[in-house]
Amino acid sequence: MARSNRPRRSTAPAPRGGRSNKWTRPELGSDEPWLEKARYGVQRLQDAPDGQWHVRKISATGAAKTYKCPGCDQFIKPGIEHVVAWRADHWSGDDASAAARRHWHSKCWDSRSYKY
Repeated sequence: MARSNRPRRSTAPAPRGGRSNKWTRPELGSDEPWLEKARYGVQRLQDAPDGQWHVRKISATGAAKTYKCPGCDQFIKPGIEHVVAWRADHWSGDDASAAARRHWHSKCWDSRSYKY
């Protein structure tokens, strides 16, 4: 019979009080502002000749999907640091602008043309 590399689960019930051991943290609500900043990066407002933009840096550890950069039309692979940008002054509101956000390579965002 083949061996499994998974550790065996203990059959003992979890201790009372909500924690399984001294190293685990209690579950936090998603409305914690520091938790959102840690997960998604710090959002800043950037002025440009083509309007105001919300810009958020995504760390290499936070980049989990593949995106296509609109600046160079190349793919941003998982594990690559990049920025997410969306308009702050969108004509149809914040929800529509957040839905139209784009992932850019950091250099592409910094050197983009304002002719779009």
